[in-house]
Amino acid sequence: MKQVIVFLSCLTTLVWLSRSESAAPSPAEILPVAPVPPAPTSTIENGPRIQFAELVHDFGKIESGASVKHEFVFTNTGNATLEIISVRPSCGCTTAGTWDTRVEPGQTGRIPLQFNTSGFSGNVTKTATVTCNAVGQSNIFLQLKAQIWKPIDISPLSVYFNIPAETFTNETKTVRIVNNLETPLTLSPPECTNRAFRVELATIREGKEFELRVTLQEALASGFAQANISMKSSSTNTPVLSIPIYAYAQPAVVASPSLISLPPGPLAAPVNRSITIRNTGTNSLVLSDPSINIPGATLSVREIQTGRVFSVTVTIPAGVQLQANQQAQVSLKSNHPKFPLIKVPVTQPARVPTAATTVPTRPVTTTKPTVRTTPLPALPKPPAPPQPTLPQLVPVQPQRPD
Repeated sequence: MKQVIVFLSCLTTLVWLSRSESAAPSPAEILPVAPVPPAPTSTIENGPRIQFAELVHDFGKIESGASVKHEFVFTNTGNATLEIISVRPSCGCTTAGTWDTRVEPGQTGRIPLQFNTSGFSGNVTKTATVTCNAVGQSNIFLQLKAQIWKPIDISPLSVYFNIPAETFTNETKTVRIVNNLETPLTLSPPECTNRAFRVELATIREGKEFELRVTLQEALASGFAQANISMKSSSTNTPVLSIPIYAYAQPAVVASPSLISLPPGPLAAPVNRSITIRNTGTNSLVLSDPSINIPGATLSVREIQTGRVFSVTVTIPAGVQLQANQQAQVSLKSNHPKFPLIKVPVTQPARVPTAATTVPTRPVTTTKPTVRTTPLPALPKPPAPPQPTLPQLVPVQPQRPD
C-alpha cells in the first residue's frame, strides 16, 4: 500500500512539472520591449532677436519731387539686449534718420527712413539694409515702394543726336509731353537757343498730350553742339518746361589712345605701346611718313583693314628720360583733307626723388676735458699676512750608556 501511494505521488509530481515546462515560453517567443524615448529638451538659443511689424511699406501714388517718410517698428523678442549696428540705404535718394540703437527684451524700437522722389517716375522700389546682433538674423532688408507721377510728364527728358562721320541725315527726334492734371494744359510755341535745330509742337489730345519734334537742320560747324528748348505752360506746378539738346558729330579719323604715357624715367627697360587708327569716313585712308621725335624710338605701321583700321607699334628704348619742356609725339601723314597730320603726344612724369637716409653722427666735443685737481683719498693698507707659527723644537740629550 505504501508503495502505491509513493508511486502516485511521484506520478503527480512528474505531471505537474511537465505542464509547467510546456507553459513557459521559449526565448525566441519573448518579444523585446522598446525603450521609452526621453522627453524632448528645449534647444532655443539665448540672445537677442528682432521682429519687424512690416518689412515693406508702400506709399502708393505720390507726386514727383516730394519727400516722404516712414518709421519701421521692430520688437526685441529675445532675452538679451538688441543692438542696431547700422542702417545702409541703397542710394543717396534714401536716408536714415536717428534710430534706436539699443532695445531691451520685450521692448520696441524704430528706424525712420526718408525717400526723396525728385527725378523719379513710375513704380520705384528702394531698399535699406539693417545690421544688428540678433541671433541668426544679422542683416534685414527693408523696402520702400511708391508709384511716382509728375503733373507734366516729359519723355525723354533730353534729346541726343549722334551723327555719323561725314554724313548729314536731317534726323528728327520726338519728345512726348503728357498732362496728368485734371485741368487742361496750354503750352506756348517752343523757343530754341541754337538755329541748327528746328523745333515744332503738335497737339495729340487737346489739353492732355503733346508731341515736340526736334530736327537737326544743318551740319555742325564743330564736333559738338548743344541747345535748350523752353515753353511756357498754364500749370502753376510747372510754369516753364525746359528740354536740353545735345548733338555730337563723330570724327572721320580717330586715334586711340589719344595720349601715350610712359613710366617715370629713366626707363629701366624698353617700353612698347600700341595705337589704333580708325577711319569712319566715306573715302579710304592712306597713312605715310610715320615718325617720333624721341632718340632711339622706332615705329611700325600695320594695316589691319584696308583703308579703315591701322595699328601703330611704338617702341621706346631703355634709359629714355623726357625733359619737362620736351614735346614728344608720334606723327603720321594722311590723305584725309581734314586730318592731314595725325599726332599722338607722348608724356612721361618726373620721377619722385627718394628721401636720402641720413645716419646720425656722434656730435664732436670742442671743449677740453675737465682735469680733477682734488687728490684722491688714500686707500687703506691691507693687513699684513699672518706669520706661520713653527713648532718649538726641544733638543734631545744623548743618554750615557750604563
